[in-house]
Amino acid sequence: MEASPAAYGPFETLLTEVTDGVLLVTFNRPDVRNAINRQVQLDLRAALETARSDDTVGAVVLTGAGPKAFIAGADIAQVAGYTKDTALASDLQRLFDLVEDFPKPTIAAVNGFALGGGCEIAMACDIRIAAESARFGLPETALSVLPGAGGTQRLGRLVGTGRAIEMILTGRMVDAAEAERIGLVTAVVAPDELLAAARSTAATILARGPLATRLAKLVIRAGMDADQRTGQVVERLAQAVLYESEDKAEGTAAFLAKRPPRFTGR
Repeated sequence: MEASPAAYGPFETLLTEVTDGVLLVTFNRPDVRNAINRQVQLDLRAALETARSDDTVGAVVLTGAGPKAFIAGADIAQVAGYTKDTALASDLQRLFDLVEDFPKPTIAAVNGFALGGGCEIAMACDIRIAAESARFGLPETALSVLPGAGGTQRLGRLVGTGRAIEMILTGRMVDAAEAERIGLVTAVVAPDELLAAARSTAATILARGPLATRLAKLVIRAGMDADQRTGQVVERLAQAVLYESEDKAEGTAAFLAKRPPRFTGR
């Protein structure tokens, strides 16, 4: 794919770059270890809304500026002023739901600390690749709050209930090797190979049928919150759509002709 002509930003807290169908979003507040504040939330929502309708973008990679942090959590100065109304509005939880429900594949390229909201947004992504220097944790109980942007729900689904309870109640950080062992990340690479690994994963996905990858993601997510029989019904319905699609016809024809497929997403 060619570089996208869509307008991304300029953003106050993000750097954005589109190359070969991949939108790279870099959280750019290295002086505060890329902590999430209100402006980060507004900027990320705007970037994702643009990417959703940008047909030249097929995948999104999220990473942090500098070697120290992916995102080291929320901006504590703002958290100090939060009230029950802030929690009930759940702006951050809703933003991370938007990441999880994003129709195009999302990859977290985790460099350095991914704590609190940083760990939560990484968990909302479809795939997590960590640098060897990465550290993950949900330390919110030290402030007498809890990980309320999906952390209490997503962590257990990834690593199991027992480990999730232990990590959240103690606030213990896990390094990249342990994160891979317990299923929190899918791969660990050298820091200088992190973005290349994320881009390579995105390229592998983009070479496949875009409608199939979109529906596969939807079916997997839906099935996690349903019993197996219901999940398989959703699976059959998605497969029915794919069997009638132009991409399925193209994919099978290309395979039989021993040539690369030319998918259109229809």
